[in-house]
Amino acid sequence: MNYFSSIGYTLVFMAAVIYVGVRCYRILPWSRRARVCLTAFYGSAVLAYVLSVTGGLDILPMPVASLTYIVGNSWMIFFMYALMLFVLMEVLRLMDILPKRFMIHSAIGSSVVFGLILAVMAWGAVQYRHKYREEITVTSDKIESPLKIVLMSDLHIGYHNRRATLARWVDMINGENPDLILIAGDIIDRSTRAVVDDGDAAEFRRLKAPVYACLGNHEYYAGVEKSIEFYKDAGIHLLKDSSAVVCGITVIGRDDAKDSLRMRPYLLARKTNPDTFRIMLDHRPDTLSEASLAKVDFQFSGHTHGGQVWPVSWLVALRNELPYGYMEKGSTRYYVTSGLGIWGGRFRIGTRSEYLVLYLKPEEES
Repeated sequence: MNYFSSIGYTLVFMAAVIYVGVRCYRILPWSRRARVCLTAFYGSAVLAYVLSVTGGLDILPMPVASLTYIVGNSWMIFFMYALMLFVLMEVLRLMDILPKRFMIHSAIGSSVVFGLILAVMAWGAVQYRHKYREEITVTSDKIESPLKIVLMSDLHIGYHNRRATLARWVDMINGENPDLILIAGDIIDRSTRAVVDDGDAAEFRRLKAPVYACLGNHEYYAGVEKSIEFYKDAGIHLLKDSSAVVCGITVIGRDDAKDSLRMRPYLLARKTNPDTFRIMLDHRPDTLSEASLAKVDFQFSGHTHGGQVWPVSWLVALRNELPYGYMEKGSTRYYVTSGLGIWGGRFRIGTRSEYLVLYLKPEEES
């Protein structure tokens, strides 16, 4: 995105933020003082969002930074749905379907708009807290003995997914008794300060199976060198354009696209034994065909979050060959996960949080 495009997007975003704020102010049937207080809170939430996406939280005390992140990113979800509803109401009003009084100091209008948004957000918060268990069984003549692997991506631990949340996830994964754990990047959200201050590395060290992972774009946002140091402290084996033979299979970890010098899948695969079952961890599912050409047996990716919330999920589906789920291409199998954690607001609306259990079995056991 060039400089002028960035300026353009920023101006459009600011105009939309002001529009929603004005509409909220006008539709409420409260006193002027109460509406001014709401407008002030709205502005504070906007500021909280800006701080959360620009790295400004690192200078705040942890409790304040965490609250600021949650308020700001929850506001973003509210803003998106409020914008959609107010634009729809404008269209209906222009078509003489919706009376103008429904949008000005209206108890009914306020109840519909805010009630609907809050109900959807409450449902989304419940959906996010529930973690789905997806299961796949793959047979291959390259597998000598059965393996149970837990794969996950996009944990986004930080100011919103704190240590207590991570501890629950670790207990859940340990409960699977896997032979191996693989993570396809974005373990860290946007700041290593949050995970270091919380002592999150100690939770990862409680995992009872070897852990291998690649980097995601958020590790670069957080500072790649600091992220690598956290991986090391957490006992996570980082595969950065490299591979390792573990439990009789080959795990390949591709660097994130933030590194313009990262290696192509075929070059990474060429350095490995083709007689072993090869799993590639590639955070972004942008080059699926290349993994097939490299004759990788299984590619696991994340990054898309399945769109995270509707209608963003529709846009993600349009932009990605495989935005979520399972696919086969040639001899390569793929799974793009919607992620165990989440970036931003802790809401899943039309998508789900999950981890994958992959059973690898010898061919004769099929």
